[in-house]
Amino acid sequence: MKFSPLIDQLVQGLRCLPGVGPKSAQRMAFHLLERNREAGMQLAEVLQLALTQVGHCRECHTLSELDICGICSDTRRDQHMLCIVESPGDVLAFEQAGSYRGVYFVLMGHLSPIDGIGPEEIGINHLLERVQASAVSEVILATNPTVEGEATAYYITEQVKARGVLVSRIAHGVPLGGELEFVDSGTLAHALSGRRAVE
Repeated sequence: MKFSPLIDQLVQGLRCLPGVGPKSAQRMAFHLLERNREAGMQLAEVLQLALTQVGHCRECHTLSELDICGICSDTRRDQHMLCIVESPGDVLAFEQAGSYRGVYFVLMGHLSPIDGIGPEEIGINHLLERVQASAVSEVILATNPTVEGEATAYYITEQVKARGVLVSRIAHGVPLGGELEFVDSGTLAHALSGRRAVE
């Protein structure tokens, strides 16, 4: 059965979200149209604002409405410790764990030559410039414990160690193949406190 063109467009638009298939998108569309148009309008307004006003922090590359995000501009953070993560969701996971007081660098992905994602695409040049130009004394690698995450960590280790900076890797209390943003706070805090230098 075909719906009106606008309903079809709404369903297709909702399918861009991760984990949302055709049936879920259809349910969401009908819910907004049948029961909650006011919330749908608010969602549309906030979505438009976020998509036009949220960019990347100039220092760490996390998502931010400001040129420099709140973490990077916080003078109480330890500027000597730089934690490297794959996504803004990973920053949120560490912040919720509450045990890390340094700063971050968000790669916005990981190395994946098969997908055409190399060091330039994930900002490793900017990372190395930041390490070189700042007071960073330790780089903590917190990439996901996947094949791509490990390859990314290895590549960064080689580049950063050549600049005389200590490199450590979070402990593997985080399950292999897992995603940091879905790990509970206790496990994440344990993994961070149990980090070790990369040999």
